[in-house]
Amino acid sequence: SVIDNDKLANCLRKFASDRDWDQFHTPKNLASALAVESSELLEIFQWSRGQSGWSDLQIPEIRSRAEEELADILLYLIRFADRAGIDLQHSAEMKLALNEQKYPVEKFKGSDKKYSE
Repeated sequence: SVIDNDKLANCLRKFASDRDWDQFHTPKNLASALAVESSELLEIFQWSRGQSGWSDLQIPEIRSRAEEELADILLYLIRFADRAGIDLQHSAEMKLALNEQKYPVEKFKGSDKKYSE
């Protein structure tokens, strides 16, 4: 399915406006919120879960927690981009093109090395 960034951005704008929260949605605060929510996703898999594949996400409680954290990450990402005037679609496409250059298939297929190695 396709995510409608504009629809979500509009919902987030209204949500923040209704609560007078725009004043708190600074670059630092939104970037911090993204880092915290990403850490909360990581916390689900902190010890033994997720190391051997995706099967743990078939456990309803784990899946539900992961879905909630991913939603938080997505919403803060969209809010940050909206406040900053960044087109996420364009940014993602540009980054994918850059990664294609940095990681050519013939050199990196099956490799986990970084392009600078």
